[in-house]
Order: sequence, then structure tokens, then C-alpha cells
Amino acid sequence: MSMPPIWAVVPVKKMTEAKQRLDDVLSAEVRQQLAVAMLEDVLHALAAVSGLAGIALATADIAATGIAHRFGASVWRENARDGHSAAVAASARRLAAQGAAMLTIPGDIPLVQPDDLEAVLKAARGSPSFTIVPAHDERGSNAVLCAPANVVELRFGDDSFLPHVAAAETAGTTPTVLRLPRIALDLDRPEDLAAFMRIPSKTRTRRILEAHGVRAKR
Repeated sequence: MSMPPIWAVVPVKKMTEAKQRLDDVLSAEVRQQLAVAMLEDVLHALAAVSGLAGIALATADIAATGIAHRFGASVWRENARDGHSAAVAASARRLAAQGAAMLTIPGDIPLVQPDDLEAVLKAARGSPSFTIVPAHDERGSNAVLCAPANVVELRFGDDSFLPHVAAAETAGTTPTVLRLPRIALDLDRPEDLAAFMRIPSKTRTRRILEAHGVRAKR
């Protein structure tokens, strides 16, 4: 039941196509700036977690590649153009072949702090194990720790949380569910921006949004 080395994997799609569900409130240029800022906030938190064996971005995006290098993260391109689930599955295969575990989180949870991530690592009960943090709407999966990396086949989407829990149980692994508010808040919709802006932070994401006139709504 000992825990194998844990790699963090962040799937990142093409930055120029980021956050299209925010197109009613943010221009394409600002959405791209937002995607960069959120990814930097996430990588800043990951880089401060001592319990990780490494950090990898699953991406084929040139801008994301440059950001990864600044934070000392690896870049894995296998299936990176084929969507979130395919990119994570390719990373899981790579890590499983090395006998490693995988913590996968999205690049749009800018409030995440190192102690949130350390709580996920601490909750994992060795190998095999499956630990998950749902999104704030209890539908999405905002952090998943698989030990070994391929213990459960992950399929992401708007309603992935309960299917992931069920898949873990089917695989014979009792899932550990954590509810961590800063990991739970991903920025996909205008109401997510409003919720984010009501929470004080010193994030790059907040600076970008304030610079473009986004304010907290009471």
C-alpha cells in the first residue's frame, strides 16, 4: 500500500480557443490572457508542493509550452490535440509504465494553494487508491489522484464526477472524496467569474480580470 512517485499532469488545450463559454463577457484576446494567467497560478501552486516527483503539461500549444519551461515542467504531446480525456489517458499510460501515480488537475482553478494539493496527496491511501475533488457544482472532476496512474480510466466532461466515483468502485477501489473550495472553483462561466471576484486573492488571474473591468458583484 505504499505510495509510488506522484506526477502532476495539467492538460492544456489551444490557448487561442480557451474559455469560449465566456465569449459573452470577455473578448477572445482577454480570454487568452485569462487562460495564461490561470495556468500560471496553477503552476505556481504545484511548484511549491514538495511531495511531487514532477509536473507535466499535456499540451501541443506553443504558448503553454513556454509557460511550462518557465516553471520547470515537462511537456507531453501524446494525444494532446485529441481533447482533455485523451491527453490525460496518454499521460496515465506513460506514468503507469514507470510505476508512478498521477495527480491531474485543470489549468483553470486559479485559487488553488499548495496546501490544497498537499491535502489531496495526504488523503491518498497508498496504491491502489483513487482520490477525487469535485467541482463546486458537484458535476465536474477538478482534481483526481490515481495510484497507480491507470487504476481508473478517466473520462472528463461536465458530468464526470459521479461516473468517476462509480468507475473507481467498479475497479474495486474505494474512492476518497475531498471537497476543497479553492480547487472546486473553476472559471468556465460568467457566474464563476463573479464567484471568483468575491474572494480576495493576489492571483495573476484577478489582476487580469480587474485590468479589464471585471469587478465583484454583491
